[in-house]
Amino acid sequence: MSQTTKRALEASLKHLLLQKPLDKITISDIAEDCGISRMTFYYHFKDIYDLIEWSCVEDAARALEGKKTYNTWEQGFLQIFEAVLDNRPFVMNVYHSVSREQIERYLYQLTYDLLIGVVEEKAAGMSVRDEDKKFIADFYKFAFVGLMLDWIKNGMKEDPQSIIDRLSILLHGNIAAALDRYRADRG
Repeated sequence: MSQTTKRALEASLKHLLLQKPLDKITISDIAEDCGISRMTFYYHFKDIYDLIEWSCVEDAARALEGKKTYNTWEQGFLQIFEAVLDNRPFVMNVYHSVSREQIERYLYQLTYDLLIGVVEEKAAGMSVRDEDKKFIADFYKFAFVGLMLDWIKNGMKEDPQSIIDRLSILLHGNIAAALDRYRADRG
């Protein structure tokens, strides 16, 4: 029942964001739209930003399900773009509010989860320190999130597939090459 209520609260917030900006939405508005009491809201979330964060994490998990390998990273990134597009009013409202860092944290975590899976897969059988694998994943994470934030800031107009295609050309073989340079067992 808890997940059902949380999803209903998320749906109410997204519904309200179609009508007014985030800073004009109250917990009472969400509770009323959802048909629950304010106390029920507080049973699940401490505030609206907690609900936003939960919503971002849930959307991220659905977007990346099973897409964390070298052969599927492009599809994983495309699904991140599509998840953002599907939630455009929500993302744009949160991005243009005081909680912009929540969108950034969401994208950084989502992107890192995808990239570390790719890096770990490519590092199989190589003697590469964990901190070096993390560094490689972080480097690409910052590049990808920077591109996505710029895309959001510019109104999400460019076709995500076009962005992914250009990234694919740029990255082809680069993660494996970076891992090779960090190998501890290189002669």
